[in-house]
Amino acid sequence: MRRFLGTLLVLGLVATAAAADPVTGRVVKVLPLFLDAQGRDAVSPSLFDRDAYQAYLREHTNEISAMRFDVLWRASPAGETKLKLRLELRSISTNSLPRQTTLEQAVTPVHFSRWTELPLTGPDYKNFGELIAWHATLWSDDHLLAEQKSFLW
Repeated sequence: MRRFLGTLLVLGLVATAAAADPVTGRVVKVLPLFLDAQGRDAVSPSLFDRDAYQAYLREHTNEISAMRFDVLWRASPAGETKLKLRLELRSISTNSLPRQTTLEQAVTPVHFSRWTELPLTGPDYKNFGELIAWHATLWSDDHLLAEQKSFLW
């Protein structure tokens, strides 16, 4: 019985110490994907077919209706902490002027990595122009946890 109570005490102390740790996070990968008129990024579930279809859409820009940014991120769970995934995008618009836009989404931390989709659709996509660079960040309130940016950022 003493061993059992001792084990419970140790587990309680470890859980309390883990809960007091600050939130940590990481942006693992960002995939910018073109979407056709049906909202598809590929015609089949194969990664090879997805890459081939993305190359096709880059050559046939009149078939592109939107963009979607798939962001793979992870963060340590920390109670009621509010997390936000932010994606800043830079482009050259149709009149050769630079443009910048921001996409944001509230996210909830889990024990494993998670994919989050951030779409750029409709008039926002049509007015955006050609994507030049992106910068993905993970925020806990006003504290920057992680970031990843494209080469040209």
